[in-house]
Amino acid sequence: MPEYEKKTDKERVAEITDKLENGIKDLVNGDNFKKYLATMSKFHNYSFNNTMLIAMQKPDASLVAGYNTWKNKFERSVNQGEKGIQIFAPSPYTIRKEQTKLDKDTQLPVLDKDGKPITEEVEVKIPSFKVVSVFDVSQTNGKELPTLGADELTGNVKDFEKFFAALKEVSPVPIEFEKIDSGAKGYFSRDTQKIAINEGMSEVQTIKTAVHEIAHSKLHDRALKRSDIDEMPNDRNTEEVEAESIAFTVCTHFGIDTSDYSFGYVASWGSGKEVPELKSSLETIRATSNELINSITDVMQERTKEQ
Repeated sequence: MPEYEKKTDKERVAEITDKLENGIKDLVNGDNFKKYLATMSKFHNYSFNNTMLIAMQKPDASLVAGYNTWKNKFERSVNQGEKGIQIFAPSPYTIRKEQTKLDKDTQLPVLDKDGKPITEEVEVKIPSFKVVSVFDVSQTNGKELPTLGADELTGNVKDFEKFFAALKEVSPVPIEFEKIDSGAKGYFSRDTQKIAINEGMSEVQTIKTAVHEIAHSKLHDRALKRSDIDEMPNDRNTEEVEAESIAFTVCTHFGIDTSDYSFGYVASWGSGKEVPELKSSLETIRATSNELINSITDVMQERTKEQ
């Protein structure tokens, strides 16, 4: 019996996720990634609340920045008529107030000759926020941004119709095709509880995108409640790393190679990490991948028996 056939699905998933981790390590050490990071460093890191606001207003957004940032830092213009995405921006202000003067060493009140605390006027910064508009890269035009890996996967998938039907059956939410003008390959909408896949893509890209969005629907479908913030859920970068890693693992298991696309995708979303969010999420990636592989296999085997 070949060595390949002796291994369990769980062992194969572990091998594939190890391959993914090594592929990301190789990529982040390359010159192209350094150039990419230099550009991405100019973008603001958004808080969890702002990330949720962006996702609610434009679920397929990928890179957002203010009007002047696009113009001055990236030589890109916002398309005429585009509606901005409303988020919160820090807007602190300063007031002057009287307060008791403290000794620098003891931090005790400084007293005058009569034993009374001495007061002094100080400036105090008051935290505050204002609403500002940002725009996704799909709402702009101009100088191209650096990219990593393949822009889109090409090629066909064996038994594509059968495989895609199995994905639709194991997905927690309906999967639909639609024309997505923003450039996104697909998205999972928490509001409408559906997955949208951009129509007209190759079979490989379609399958990869479907698995990616199914992973989102299984792992990241949380209600927008205060309890989510209190529990400190994953930020958007971590969610994207998990979803694309699962897509790579599942596709590789079924003989669909997405490494050219997935390695760059995962590295770009996790650009601030040693190995982009992979180590902390590895068990989640492996467990969910294994669950999806088993579910897809069961559905396809059942359909084969029926035929």
